[in-house]
Amino acid sequence: MKIDHIFIFSSNSGEEANELVQFGLSEGSSRIHPGQGTKNRKFYFGNFFLEILWVVNEEEIQSELTRRTKLWERSQFRRNGNSPFGLCLVNSELTDELFQKSEIYQPDFLPKGMSIDILTNEEYPSLPWTFRLPFRGEGKEHNEPIEHQNGIKNLSGVEFEILTEKGGIEFKNYIRKSPIKLKKGNRTHLTLEFDNLSQNKSKEFESLNLTIKY
Repeated sequence: MKIDHIFIFSSNSGEEANELVQFGLSEGSSRIHPGQGTKNRKFYFGNFFLEILWVVNEEEIQSELTRRTKLWERSQFRRNGNSPFGLCLVNSELTDELFQKSEIYQPDFLPKGMSIDILTNEEYPSLPWTFRLPFRGEGKEHNEPIEHQNGIKNLSGVEFEILTEKGGIEFKNYIRKSPIKLKKGNRTHLTLEFDNLSQNKSKEFESLNLTIKY
């Protein structure tokens, strides 16, 4: 099981991404998601990208089309305690079992007939919102910058710290079969490890509930 990308909801219109730029990451492209009511800023690496996501149109994200995704609830994490993280897995046979009971989301920003498989984890909102794109296999080639001033290159580990809660056993057990770690704790936090800690350094971004180790 491979990770395509992870998003983090911003509570400040994406301004938190400036901290990542100051840290030495090269920023990639940005886009608005028509009909979904969100916009992003992205940071690409050799095998993964990190997306900072925020709401730009409350009417769209709460529309009949998008409401059932529970993205609005995720965006309100400061108020309701939901996890602000979204986990996108590469669409492969290894993920077919996980998404057997998924919701089907056909957003306006995808070509007609294409859909996203989503696990809202609505009943256990400290778990990441999990999904896969319609394209089978690795993502398409891109021209995004992947060279970073701080020397970071490839994602080598992911840990979601989740609030201790019962339930979600099926999801948790499936994820634990992968390189992704779930750690019980007293906060909702994401740790990304790069390059097998070759530089033995760490940086915390409190505004994003994120720690980068490299």
